[in-house]
Amino acid sequence: MKDKKQNNVRGVKIRTINGVMIFLACVLYILVIYATLQVSLRYDELVSATNNYIACEKNAAIVREGSDYLTEEVRLFAVTAELRYANDYMKEVNQTRRREKALEELGQFTFSQKAGEYLEAALFNSNKLISRELYAMKLVSVAHAYEKKSLPKEVGDIQLTAEDSELSHEEMLLKAQDMVFNDTYQEAKEEIMEDIGQFLDDIVAEMGQSQSKSVHALQNMLAQQRGYISVLFVLNIMVFIMNIMLVMRPLRLYINCIKEGKLMQITGSYEFQYLALTYNDIFEVNTANQELLRHRADHDPLTGISNRGSFDRLREILKVSANPMALLLIDVDEFKKINDGYGHNTGDLVLKKVAGLLQDQFRSEDHPARIGGDEFAVIMTDITPERKDVIIHKLSSIGLELKNPKDGLPKVTLSVGIAFSPKGMDEGLYQQSDKALYYVKEHGRDGYKFYDEL
Repeated sequence: MKDKKQNNVRGVKIRTINGVMIFLACVLYILVIYATLQVSLRYDELVSATNNYIACEKNAAIVREGSDYLTEEVRLFAVTAELRYANDYMKEVNQTRRREKALEELGQFTFSQKAGEYLEAALFNSNKLISRELYAMKLVSVAHAYEKKSLPKEVGDIQLTAEDSELSHEEMLLKAQDMVFNDTYQEAKEEIMEDIGQFLDDIVAEMGQSQSKSVHALQNMLAQQRGYISVLFVLNIMVFIMNIMLVMRPLRLYINCIKEGKLMQITGSYEFQYLALTYNDIFEVNTANQELLRHRADHDPLTGISNRGSFDRLREILKVSANPMALLLIDVDEFKKINDGYGHNTGDLVLKKVAGLLQDQFRSEDHPARIGGDEFAVIMTDITPERKDVIIHKLSSIGLELKNPKDGLPKVTLSVGIAFSPKGMDEGLYQQSDKALYYVKEHGRDGYKFYDEL
């Protein structure tokens, strides 16, 4: 029976749904975590690119600042010939090294080959310009006859060309000043700054592309994250709806069915359908048992017609009836002799036969009952004394059948007392029928008597 019940269940199992939902939730959770990590990485890349751009701008400014400072110092030395300017120049070149450090730091960034060429050119031209400036300072120091030991080592170690050595002091000063003030010097400086500018342009372009890629990737990951969260939200809504459809709704229906004492509707998930089928099986068995108990409580177990308890309850119900009725009290004559002479089994068969004849002869709306060992009663509804002939005909048919048995049972006669009530089962109706029955038994049995004829 269990296998048959399982075959009748076609619902989706809550366990399966829960497993699928948990799996999907875990997958979505992992995807959301992954998207969050990717967003963080893309953000870091964007911040790094921005920081690199800022660093490049800063170092470019430092290069310009350092270059301008060296130019200023070498020009001041060429004009004033004061050694402090030469010392400040060499301090910038050897110790502070703003220009070189900035160029070195720019060289640490990732850049294209073309950008690298611009940076190398800037470094080369910068070193070349320093050599020009040192040579100019050498001319000034020779023109003013400074001792070598008083000069910065880099300046003192420089050897003038044979041609420049033949120049007069005034010519040496003029040439030194011309070397740091003429167009060639200015063009060399501008070339350095142009190379740095080109380098920065390439770096900025590359960083702009990197930023654009980072921004695009960041937007994509944020969109994915929103998508995953939306799917997770929809999944939660689906769980809520399925909980209502597969759990809450069946529970509400089942509670109503239990309250109303009805069979459960087969709905909801597999588990609830299985529960409903099991409940319905138990309900049907219980209903059948209750019907059986109710039948046993209301019917005589031997004859199958109503018993004394059912008869008394019916009398109480009919007390408020507004319809006319009749009550027949019936005794089986000499029944003890049948039990003694033929045995109790035969006696039981006789009682069953009498009950069966009462059921057959009287209407379906009439109520035959066994109210004692050999005592029967019939309550007839909607009948008046004017229809006595109907009752007489029925009793005659029953008497004829009992006196002429064809089933091997002994002959039996009945004594019947009959009384009418114009309205319901009044208090005196039973006593009147009983008096009529007593009259028949006192006058030879085997007959009937109406109370109103006494």
